Amino acid sequence: FSAPLTGAQAMYGKDLQNGVILALEEFNASKPKIGGKDIKLVLLSEDDQADPRIGTQIAQKMVDRDIKAMFGNLNSSVAIPASRTYYLAGIPQSTTATAPEYTRQGFKTTFRMLPSDVQQGSAMGIYAVKGLGFKEIAIIDDRTAYGQGLADEFDRAAKAAGAKIVRREFTNDKAQDFKPILTSLKRVKPQAVFYGGNAVQAAPLARQMRELGITAVLMGGDMVKMDKFIKIAERSAEGVIVSLGGRPQDKMPGGPAFKLRYEKRFGVPVDVYAPYSYDGAMAIFTAMKKAGSVEPSKYLPFLADIEMPGVTSQKIAYDRYGDLRDNSITIYKVTDGAWKVLDTISGDTSK
Repeated sequence: FSAPLTGAQAMYGKDLQNGVILALEEFNASKPKIGGKDIKLVLLSEDDQADPRIGTQIAQKMVDRDIKAMFGNLNSSVAIPASRTYYLAGIPQSTTATAPEYTRQGFKTTFRMLPSDVQQGSAMGIYAVKGLGFKEIAIIDDRTAYGQGLADEFDRAAKAAGAKIVRREFTNDKAQDFKPILTSLKRVKPQAVFYGGNAVQAAPLARQMRELGITAVLMGGDMVKMDKFIKIAERSAEGVIVSLGGRPQDKMPGGPAFKLRYEKRFGVPVDVYAPYSYDGAMAIFTAMKKAGSVEPSKYLPFLADIEMPGVTSQKIAYDRYGDLRDNSITIYKVTDGAWKVLDTISGDTSK
C-alpha cells in the first residue's frame, strides 16, 4: 500500500488504507487456502507524501521486495508514473486515482475503483447546466493531474450543454489565499464556481468567497466531499455541491453492513474512499483464490475477468482498460452542516 499518510492529504490516505486493512483482515480470518496451502496475507505500507518522486521510489522499493499486489496511489500525479514500474514488474495496481491517462497507457496491470475524471467531470458539467440551470460558470483548478483533468472535463461538458465559461483560473495544491483570483471572478458575476482540487484548498476558497460577498455556488469533485471540508469551511460550506463516483453509502449493496464493521474496527465513521479500496483489495484476493496462486502472472488474467458482488456495487467487473463497468455518479450538497444526496446518475460501460 502506498498513499499520503502524513501532511495535508493524510486524511485521504488513511481512509484508503483502512479499507485495504479491513479487507485483508477479513480475508485472513476466513483461513484461506490458495493452491491447496494455508496462506496469510500481510500489508506493507509506505507514505508517498502525495509526491510523484517519492511514489516512484517506493514503487521500485516495493518491486524489489517482491510484493504480490499494489494498492494505491491516491493521487493521479503519483499513480501514473508509479504505474510503469508496477507494469514492468507485472504487478497489478488497484487505485482510486481518477485521471483518464492512468488506465489508457496500454498497461494490463492498472485497475481503477472509481469513475475517471472524464466520467465524473462530464456528469458534473452536464448536471450543473441541465440539472441546476447554471449558464455562467467560472472554473479554478490546482494544476495537478487530478484537478486540471477534472476541470477540463467539466469545462467541455458544461460548454456542450450550453453554459458560458466566464473565467478560467488556476492555482496550486498548496495555496490558501484565493482572494486575488476571487476578486477577479467577482467582476464577472458567475452563477457557479467549479473547483478542481482537494478539500484542504476548497475550504478556505469557500470561506473567502463568502467574505468577498460572492454568492455563486461552489462546486467540486470527490476530493472535496470530505467531512473535514465542512469542519474547516464551517458556515461557508452551506450549499456547496460536489460529485462522487459510486452510490451513496447507505444505497451501496454492502454499504450498511460495511459501515458497522468499519466503525467497530477503526472507531471512526467511514469517509469516502474506504469502501472502494476494500472492494479493490477483495477483487485481487478473490482472483488469487480463483487462480490458485498469489503470483501476479498467474492471477492477473482472473482479476481482469473478475465478476463478484462488492460493497459498492452488485457486480465488481472491469472493462478492457481496467475501469469499472459500473460508473454511477452521486451528486451531494451541504445542507444544514452535512452532506446530503442531491441526485444519482447511473451508468454502465458494459452496455
